[in-house]
Amino acid sequence: MCWVYVLSDENNSKYYIGSTNNLSRRIKQHLAGHTRSTRVLKTYNLVYKETFDNIDDARLREKKLKSYKSHKYISWLIKNNNSMGL
Repeated sequence: MCWVYVLSDENNSKYYIGSTNNLSRRIKQHLAGHTRSTRVLKTYNLVYKETFDNIDDARLREKKLKSYKSHKYISWLIKNNNSMGL
């Protein structure tokens, strides 16, 4: 199983969108500071995730989400289509 996920800072002012075939490992990498893009975030939360059967589909979805370049759309997605059931 593969995932597309969104991390958010504590103020929901910045998002990081990524994809992986091992979500728990990837989150640990973020927490350990191994990801340049999220090193600057002091704290962040996993606010959204979607599952996919393969990494190619997950990467396509990641690319699509990043192409929107809209904070409003990502906020809406998290609020209204939350795959995490929050």
